Amino acid sequence: MKQQFTSYSDTVLFDALKRAKPESEYAFAELYNRYNQRIYSYCLKVTGNADEARDIFQETFIRFFRSAAQEAEIENVGGFVMRIARNLCLNYNRDKKETIAIEDFHLTYNPLNYEQEELLGLVQTALEYLDYEYREVFVMRQYHDLSYEEIAEITGDTIPALKNRVWRAKEKIKHILSPYIADISKL
Repeated sequence: MKQQFTSYSDTVLFDALKRAKPESEYAFAELYNRYNQRIYSYCLKVTGNADEARDIFQETFIRFFRSAAQEAEIENVGGFVMRIARNLCLNYNRDKKETIAIEDFHLTYNPLNYEQEELLGLVQTALEYLDYEYREVFVMRQYHDLSYEEIAEITGDTIPALKNRVWRAKEKIKHILSPYIADISKL
């Protein structure tokens, strides 16, 4: 009986979802086989997150199955399934925007041009090459705007030692970035 479902059109299969088991299960399985790859691929590309894409993908087919009892007739079943997935992805993106981290929120109000973003990326890479003692103090001072007094309280180091580390960190970053800065200044 299951084999005959492969020859049915989408609309016939959708109507079969309203019937009793096992017919509704066979119809659902066939529609799932027809659309699962397209829907998952869409969810993955839109969300950019495999876990979220799987969740949305599953919820799409749950809602699709439940909708059979409510919808009178669907002419484009593939489009209907895609619309469910799209709406769930839109909800995901809306909810994701509402829970942006504080750091990201700050950046959205200070848009950077391409060169500034590239330079910040280079500085971040250069930080990875610094010894921890320099990186830690530099990040506290430059990224978190802590005063030398606050950093001294956190680290237990003297203010002159901290100033020295920040200065050395800046010098090392300049040295690491000098080839890139030379390239940028040629533009």
